[in-house]
Amino acid sequence: MDQPLSAARETVPFGWRRAADSGLNFRRIADADLPFLVRVYASIRAEELAATDWSDEHKAAFLDQQFQAQHAHYQRYYPNADWLVTGHQGRDIGRLYVERWPSQHRIIDIAFLPEHCGKGFGAALLRDLMDEAAAAAKDVSIHVEKLNPAMRLYRRLGFVTEEDKGVYDLMRWTAPAA
Repeated sequence: MDQPLSAARETVPFGWRRAADSGLNFRRIADADLPFLVRVYASIRAEELAATDWSDEHKAAFLDQQFQAQHAHYQRYYPNADWLVTGHQGRDIGRLYVERWPSQHRIIDIAFLPEHCGKGFGAALLRDLMDEAAAAAKDVSIHVEKLNPAMRLYRRLGFVTEEDKGVYDLMRWTAPAA
């Protein structure tokens, strides 16, 4: 069942107005969300694995193993992050992991299932994260794969490449001076 907009806002203690106005809601991840999070992870790797001749079972096993490794890494190296499932109209549609450091806010990961991409959800959420960081006089950073279609969105919002990390670019949005 869809949550009313006011309820969606109440579940987001961060004041993400644009995300709420887009109908997005958030909840902290729980162990019961892991199969969904594996599905989100698999969806962002689908194109890459389509080029292999692996069986569907082999791909699924590989993706599960890779997700588990990534999840353990994130949990270990970003211990104070907000680990959130993103929802819309009563359905889980993505994930958002963000850590707030003294010097910056780091988006560890933001991903939506493919059928929910290109609908403005990412832009609304990123603008909210940028507003939150600016209010604290902090920048926002994220590692983005060079071939990620969302790279255009990041650049349009003012993120610039700070460092070439091989497959990824470390991108940064700098908060305006107060």
